[in-house]
Amino acid sequence: MAGRGVKLEITNFSCAICSDLFKDPVTIPCGHSYCMNCITDHWDVEDQRRIYSCPQCRKEFSPRPVLVKNSKLEVLVEKFKYAGNLSADHCYAGPQDVACDVCTGRKLRAVKSCLVCLASYCENHLQPHYSAPPLKRHNLVNPSKKLQENICSHHDDVMKIFCRTDQQCICYLCLMDEHKGHETVPAAAGRTEKQKELQERQQQIQQRIQDQEKDVKLLQQEVEAINGSADKAVEDSEKIFTDLIRQIQKRSSDVKQQIRSQQETEVSRVKELQKKLEQEITELKRKDAELEKLSITEDHNQFLQNYPSLSALSESTHSSSINIRPLRYFEDVTAAVSELREKLQDILREGWTNISVAVSDVDVLLLTPEPKTREDFSEYFRYISLDQNTAHMNLLLSDDDRRATLVKRKRTYINHPYRFNYWIQVLSRESLTGRCYWEVEWSGRGVEVAVSYQNISRVGNSYECAFGCNPNSWALRCDGKSYTYRFNKVQIKVSGPVSSRIGVYLDHRAGILSFYSVSETMTLLYRVQTTFTQPLYAGIQFFYYYFFYLRGDTAKFIIL
Repeated sequence: MAGRGVKLEITNFSCAICSDLFKDPVTIPCGHSYCMNCITDHWDVEDQRRIYSCPQCRKEFSPRPVLVKNSKLEVLVEKFKYAGNLSADHCYAGPQDVACDVCTGRKLRAVKSCLVCLASYCENHLQPHYSAPPLKRHNLVNPSKKLQENICSHHDDVMKIFCRTDQQCICYLCLMDEHKGHETVPAAAGRTEKQKELQERQQQIQQRIQDQEKDVKLLQQEVEAINGSADKAVEDSEKIFTDLIRQIQKRSSDVKQQIRSQQETEVSRVKELQKKLEQEITELKRKDAELEKLSITEDHNQFLQNYPSLSALSESTHSSSINIRPLRYFEDVTAAVSELREKLQDILREGWTNISVAVSDVDVLLLTPEPKTREDFSEYFRYISLDQNTAHMNLLLSDDDRRATLVKRKRTYINHPYRFNYWIQVLSRESLTGRCYWEVEWSGRGVEVAVSYQNISRVGNSYECAFGCNPNSWALRCDGKSYTYRFNKVQIKVSGPVSSRIGVYLDHRAGILSFYSVSETMTLLYRVQTTFTQPLYAGIQFFYYYFFYLRGDTAKFIIL
């Protein structure tokens, strides 16, 4: 019983998040205690919801509680440490820790990993790296579970070379084998090259953050100007209507209501754009943080292997500057009401139209017209590459990931939750927002050129997974003879010149999606007007027939 009591006391002095002894313990309103860094990190993840919860009892708090250090608990922990009453289990490697490769039996936590030895060491077994001259030159980094990824799977040798031709890390034996004649450099040199690209991308993101923060402030000023002008218009209108006879009092109320309605509409539009800009700023800061984290990675191979996985910088959802109209919004309403007072009965019949038109003409943000010619569309050209992790097993992607070919023999792709396992289709790697244009050239029996939200279902043969058969995707079916537009199980026959090249224009903010037949001229096949609530991804689907596997049909995203 005594031993059991000691074990319970040890548990009481451990953080439920990190399972280690309390470090800077704090107590939250529900009474549970955590390490300050642990609960801070936990609540940082929940910042977007603005609701903060206890990891143990799940009680929620809003606003975010202020953390106060639990000095008494910290003193108790230190006393138990000094008395030797706490278990030494905390020195051993747990499921989330990197274990020492030298320890036998129960392994201690590693404090460093060696990129030369490709092994991790606890404090004791690391000492030779500090004292033995040959080992002092080894490159020590923070403990890593990915050291074995630095070993070539073909030759079981350390990969110290970066192949520029294939953009991958290789070992010296690879130079004599499949990478013979390729352009190669030491991994450190490859890291230096990519580091420069990373810094350029960081600068672009930081510049966009600065530009868009300026635009957010400008939009806030626009809201204040609209509100001020609307308030003044209401005030002036009420003064004028006070001088009118009883029969036009109803008209005064109507004018006030119409002004307020338009004011609400315009303010709502400006605030909506403001919200989108703030969200994009948040996302850009997140990407900047990811790039910063990658830029300080000490392991060159890890840097080079993780670098391509970072998503490319997406296009901004709006222009880099906002055109603000002169500070005149509702003043024309005041003028129209003054005219109403002068003309009396004539205005009741004729001037009311002028008031309504004046209110409706208040439009802060003007939409840019859709392009007309192929040259105009090319200004919004977007490079599209296919995501291998979404490709069906019967699709072969080209080296540059821009062409998909239907093949009979299934590919040996890795298992991935984003992969379509029934419908023969694939999505782009890039997300699409703002104004974009791309072209798809196809051959064979036929394809569907589509756009889709990322949350489209991937597993099974239900229509929830097929492009154009659910509310998460839009598709144009091309079979070499005709076209069919498909959305949410609705099919519409589309007429137009048959072409092996389809152009797609997207204005995400305006909710416009247009499909074009591209030859010597561009012919609009179908235009969608809707509201897009998420970023879109370009997609391709091949017709699903068993005998069709032998045809070798292809679809390729063209570079303009």
